[in-house]
Amino acid sequence: MRSLLFAVTTDLNYDQRMQRICGSLARQGYHVTLVGRAWQQSEPLQSQPYQQHRLRCWFTKGKLFYLEFTVRLLLYLLRQRASAWCAIDLDTALPVWLRARLGGQPFVYDAHELFTEVPEVVSRPAVQRAWRWVEEFIVPRTTLAYTVGPALAGVFETRYGRPFAVIRNISQLTVAEKKAHLPTPESYILYQGTLNVGRGLEALLDAMPHVQGRLVLCGEGDLSAELRVRAERLGLLASGKVEFRGYVLPNELRAVTKRAAVGIMLLEKQGLSYYYSLANKFFDYLHAGVPQLIVDFPEYRALNDVYDVAEVVALTPAAIAHALNQLLHYAPGRYQQLVQNCLQARQVLNWQHEEQHLLQLYAGLWPAHEAQPTHG
Repeated sequence: MRSLLFAVTTDLNYDQRMQRICGSLARQGYHVTLVGRAWQQSEPLQSQPYQQHRLRCWFTKGKLFYLEFTVRLLLYLLRQRASAWCAIDLDTALPVWLRARLGGQPFVYDAHELFTEVPEVVSRPAVQRAWRWVEEFIVPRTTLAYTVGPALAGVFETRYGRPFAVIRNISQLTVAEKKAHLPTPESYILYQGTLNVGRGLEALLDAMPHVQGRLVLCGEGDLSAELRVRAERLGLLASGKVEFRGYVLPNELRAVTKRAAVGIMLLEKQGLSYYYSLANKFFDYLHAGVPQLIVDFPEYRALNDVYDVAEVVALTPAAIAHALNQLLHYAPGRYQQLVQNCLQARQVLNWQHEEQHLLQLYAGLWPAHEAQPTHG
């Protein structure tokens, strides 16, 4: 049996992309291990069809965290055996590459984002140079490389002259529940995801005093405290117009999403990673039959031009408030059309189709005539 080991710095309970990837490969017959990070607030691991392991660190952020995690991950990997080793983003890449090199086995790079162009890195030139060095070292040494969308794949291919496959972070197709054709009094506006810089959350909160509806945010991040202060200053917490629900497990989040009236998929152009992104929340809203607001970035525009599941808005409080009020109260025909378009698009845009490309990529790591290797 081929064995695969994946390494991430996320909490495994909330990493839906890795749950899909590892689950599909495990069901295909691979022995899969996913290694992640334990946070202070981490809940017990959810049962999965693959092995899971968490590394505990003293430091939680910054240079000391990355240094500690790299050392702990390498020490862990040296005690493991696998047929191929996969790094998720640059923050796990060096120890995973070294372990693959020591064993003479395939090294896989899964780029969830353009790590060197995320806002937290772009704003610090010295940090960006360091991560660019890691990227320039790692990418040419990969056996297989893939990312979440065609635009990011194009950036990598231009930079390094090597092919990047695309595995989109698309939701699993389930039996469609009957969806209300119009918003109900109990439904809400939903943002799901990390509360970080560049997500358009400040403009969203500033819009809410002028929106006839309430906002639910699921997730935490670097801006958690700052956004709560902003919401309180705007009177949104006292009035009940904004609710911060914190971390929500994937199964619970799917139920929350199905009850939403409108989803939020807004980003600021703070680095190429966000500009060329293709986030899983776009597909999560779509699969739940929930119309959404999107910004005019290439991947979202390209999909919306084909499937018409969202309204494109400028990232200003006035534009956001107007678009939300239109969908929630003043354009029922448009809302109904968006719901139907979502339910039709999910028949094409789903993980059952996407995972076939994933399985082909991993099957291609070893020539068909090659005998089963001993794990080293």
